[in-house]
Amino acid sequence: MTTSFAPLTVAIGDLVPHPANVRSNSPQTYDLENIAHLKASIAVLGLLQPLLVQKLDGKYAVLAGGRRHAALKELVADKAAKGFTAKTKVDCRLVPEDCDVTTVLSLAENITQAPMNAIDEFEAFARMMEVDGQTPETIAKTFGTTVAAVKGRLRYGLIHPDIRAAARAKTITLDTMKAFAEHPSQEAQREVFEALTKDGGYLQAYTVRQALKSRGVQVSDDIGAFVREDYEARGGAVAADLLDEHSVLEDAALVETILLEKLGAAAEDARMRLGFAWADVMVRYDYAAMADYGRVYPGPIEPDETAQKRIDEITAELEKLQLEMEDEGLEDGAYNALYERVDALEEEARDLQEAYSAEDLARSGVIASWQGGQVTLHVGLVRPEDTVKEEGARGSSANPTGEEAPDAGEITYPASLAEDLKTERAMALGAAMALHPEATLDLTLFKLVSDVLASGMSVTQAIKIDARKGYRSHAKMDEIDETSLEQVAAAHDALDLSWLDDTRSPADQFAAFRALKPGEKAKLVAYATASTTQSCFARDRQRDSLMHAFEIEIMPDIRAHWTPNAALFNRFNKAWLLKILGEDLGLAQEAVTLASSSKKEIVAFCDKLFAEPFATLTDAQRAAVAAWCPPMMQTAGGACDETAPITETPEPDGEVAQAA
Repeated sequence: MTTSFAPLTVAIGDLVPHPANVRSNSPQTYDLENIAHLKASIAVLGLLQPLLVQKLDGKYAVLAGGRRHAALKELVADKAAKGFTAKTKVDCRLVPEDCDVTTVLSLAENITQAPMNAIDEFEAFARMMEVDGQTPETIAKTFGTTVAAVKGRLRYGLIHPDIRAAARAKTITLDTMKAFAEHPSQEAQREVFEALTKDGGYLQAYTVRQALKSRGVQVSDDIGAFVREDYEARGGAVAADLLDEHSVLEDAALVETILLEKLGAAAEDARMRLGFAWADVMVRYDYAAMADYGRVYPGPIEPDETAQKRIDEITAELEKLQLEMEDEGLEDGAYNALYERVDALEEEARDLQEAYSAEDLARSGVIASWQGGQVTLHVGLVRPEDTVKEEGARGSSANPTGEEAPDAGEITYPASLAEDLKTERAMALGAAMALHPEATLDLTLFKLVSDVLASGMSVTQAIKIDARKGYRSHAKMDEIDETSLEQVAAAHDALDLSWLDDTRSPADQFAAFRALKPGEKAKLVAYATASTTQSCFARDRQRDSLMHAFEIEIMPDIRAHWTPNAALFNRFNKAWLLKILGEDLGLAQEAVTLASSSKKEIVAFCDKLFAEPFATLTDAQRAAVAAWCPPMMQTAGGACDETAPITETPEPDGEVAQAA
């Protein structure tokens, strides 16, 4: 038999907790946030479910509905809540006094009671703004929740009714429904909803968001914020949201027009300021599309007295910053701030010591694009039709030393960095020679006999066969890649040094040496000769054909003995690193993504990339990472055979490192 309970209305002030309610003596078991949400719902929608009460001592004791009772009392106490006093009556169901199932009824309701429907919550908060004119701040204060929580519920409560109905009917998920809040216009929401559901099938939140993006640009989007003032001044339509940051600029074409105009103004300003021949714009810089463009770079100039004074000041400040950055206890934020300051100072120093030639300015230009939420300028670009292809026709790029003119599209390495790279290459070459003892033995013997027996100049100055190790100077010896050092150490460990006994006389040592097997002698000679290698870059075929051919034989790829690391990348400026990633390695998307990152983050990315190429790389990208090196370090004819522009001129006193 089913027990029936008579309906009645009871004043809120006449309601009291029932001793049989399983939670009546433990009010702390109520979740305060849930009470706040329930209070918000009752304030707008009223009490949707009657309370179960039993008359005790002239009062009505709440047997089931303790949370609703608590929310009603909060509304009575809240002077800002409209229509709720102690005399306000609410719907109840009366349990007979002789009913013996009170505890069971209370327990059953508290166990089986479902949380408030999420869509009901969303709608309740939305009505408080639409009907009562409240703000997110006042709603949050009233119900003891956060402004962020209120804003979230408000957005979802204002989604088109048809879409909310679909979510209630579970034909779409709650997450999919929430995705429609990306656009505040209910009409736009409805049109997208109908278009996406006309053929049936499962509707995903991602699909909804992508479809709504074509309906305009949110004012909180970086482009939306950038163009908003001009957009509204031109009368562009705005789909206003109750919360401004979710409003949408609906005319996407006008947004793009204004963006292009702003990019064009930035490009033209740079053209005028730097003296380039042309200016252009590209909303999203496409590295693949720009592959055929060349690039020119400023060359060194002699600073005047004022400029030199500023360079000296920068040098002093950079030294102080370097000491600060060596503090291991420095927090990331402070470290990044120092990095940015170093970048700014070094850029200023470069501007004081470099300038574009008149010829390069006459054929190059600047493109402005939108990257990382800001206008980015790509300067010194040369259109394909303007690229000079004739040998030696680059004029301003010609090297006064008589060496082959550098490619205008390559990085110009400052003298300090160039000297250190020469040292690293000499070390790698030495490792390769030690690992090819027979060839090196032949080279050594040929060098010795030809220098003595042949007339004229020495066959090569690249090695010194005079029983002395070559002196190698490097600014950061403790930070270089150790591959070549480890290979040389391994070669040393493999030497037979049994003859080298200080307790023996030189004659006895020589006798023991002569008794060694030819292969062991070859290793010893090769190791000794390898130790004489001088600081070097790739050989000029015309000037040193002997070493040019020999290096190609024993070291076709320097990357077998040397790997770029963070110490190298730290000495490149941010623009160079992005160029290497986007143009040399084919990682255009990664370059665009990292453009808004700090130099420290880009260096860490490059270091990790070269230490262990990512599994996500394509075969072509993996090959590029495996082969890349500064072009002048690779053996001529090898994987990186471009001739790189190198600044060989002596640096002035108070040198300022140009690569950060």
